[in-house]
Amino acid sequence: MNFLDMIKKSVVSEFTGSISVDKMIFSLLIAFLIGLFIVYIYRKTYTGVVYSKSFSLCIILLSMVTAMIIRTISSNLALSLGMVGALSIVRFRTAVKEPVDTGFMFWGITAGIMSGAGLYLISVLASALLGLLYVISYSMGFKVSSNYLLVIKYESSAHEEVSKIMKKLKNKKLKSKSLTKNVIELTFEVELKEVKEEIVDQFEGIEGVKNASLISYQNDFGA
Repeated sequence: MNFLDMIKKSVVSEFTGSISVDKMIFSLLIAFLIGLFIVYIYRKTYTGVVYSKSFSLCIILLSMVTAMIIRTISSNLALSLGMVGALSIVRFRTAVKEPVDTGFMFWGITAGIMSGAGLYLISVLASALLGLLYVISYSMGFKVSSNYLLVIKYESSAHEEVSKIMKKLKNKKLKSKSLTKNVIELTFEVELKEVKEEIVDQFEGIEGVKNASLISYQNDFGA
């Protein structure tokens, strides 16, 4: 037996398994449970404005589909080559706005790979440890501050009092200013780690202030 035959035999021997229905179902079940755990961690640590249910379902689906792919290609060399060729022509153009969302997607894919490869215990333990470490880092203050829009509408006579309050706020940026018949409207971008209602309450006792609003939003377009 020459060297090429040895390589061929070793490669083919890795794909001599058969697809078992019970193993496929068990892999999908483990991937589904881990996907639910990932979504639970994602929802508990979510800091955005609007929670996306479709993204959570996408994480679960990614875990199960990846497990099904790995379980399939590990049993047949022709299927594995065909699957690689099919996936190479797929183009994903959906933009992921938050970097942490990309991390959760890779987590779901990794869990699906381990489940499809039959590493059930390792996939469960690794996901549990990863989720625990992420929650710890989140609770220690690594979460990103949220952006808010502070909109103040007041008469020009109250400008001095409003300016005194705004000087006390840190991490603020003026986004817009409009003046209509002695009525000034200011829009500030403020960065807060938690919602503080007293920010708006400070303007209540100032004579001439018509309206003050604190609005949560995501700055997806940069500064």
